[in-house]
Amino acid sequence: MDKNIELANGKLTHRLVEKYTKDGFLFPIGIFSQAEVDAFREELEAIEHAYASIKLPKPLSAYKRGPANAVIPLAARIAKDKAVLDVVESILGGNILIWAAEFFIKEMKTENFVGMHQDLTYWGMGETSGQITAWIALSPSNVESGCMEFVRKSHKDKILPHDDKFSKKSLLSRGQEIKVDIPKSERIFAELNPGQMSLHHGLMIHGSGPNSSNDRRIGIAIRYINPDVVQQTLGKSYAMPARGVDNKGNFIHYPEPAKIFSEESLQMHQEICDSQHQVLMATAKQEGAVWSKPTS
Repeated sequence: MDKNIELANGKLTHRLVEKYTKDGFLFPIGIFSQAEVDAFREELEAIEHAYASIKLPKPLSAYKRGPANAVIPLAARIAKDKAVLDVVESILGGNILIWAAEFFIKEMKTENFVGMHQDLTYWGMGETSGQITAWIALSPSNVESGCMEFVRKSHKDKILPHDDKFSKKSLLSRGQEIKVDIPKSERIFAELNPGQMSLHHGLMIHGSGPNSSNDRRIGIAIRYINPDVVQQTLGKSYAMPARGVDNKGNFIHYPEPAKIFSEESLQMHQEICDSQHQVLMATAKQEGAVWSKPTS
């Protein structure tokens, strides 16, 4: 795996911002030490163990995905970490909201995958550049374990037509995939060591393969937006303030959970999920453009 991208006082240099703007992704960015990642993983797996036999309104897996930051303090802490936000600020500016943070986990020796897709297809935000996903590895994320795969410069196209395949092996809600086959030769494999981070644009075509390794592939995907973003479908959505101020008021704010799975946070999580589900169902019916391989 590549060495960490060199930052300037914890932030992206102008050259790196230009590279992200040109390619639609950027990696590997060193964020957390091995000791920090080990502590995160230990805390997450302790939650999994503790709540395996404790009844919650929904399965634990539902809370690890979606807006996990609404009910799991660990997810909110990682998403609001200064080192992460310093890098994100280089792209979005100083006013940052968290639209969602979710753990993506592939168990060892399993066939779960993520089909090639664009995030913004189902978010109801249009084709805005006022968003970015930070994906942080909490265990080795490589070709063997099913790391993310990007198609360079594909973010320069429009929202593309997707098929909802509802595969039981897909980690996506509808098993969504773009309606075109992307050859392996055109994919960039974003291999990350634990503690490293990648960034990608919401129009970036990306996905990931199954985990054939002997370890769990654990990552957290954090969806950041700036206040200029507008939920274009079904009114206001929800977001957690992370840095700066929200001078637009386009999103309903919710707080970091005081403790895990509190009654208040569970209720908020359900409200957010209901809102995002309505957006998902509405945007699933929309048509997109036709993808053409970028030439520059």
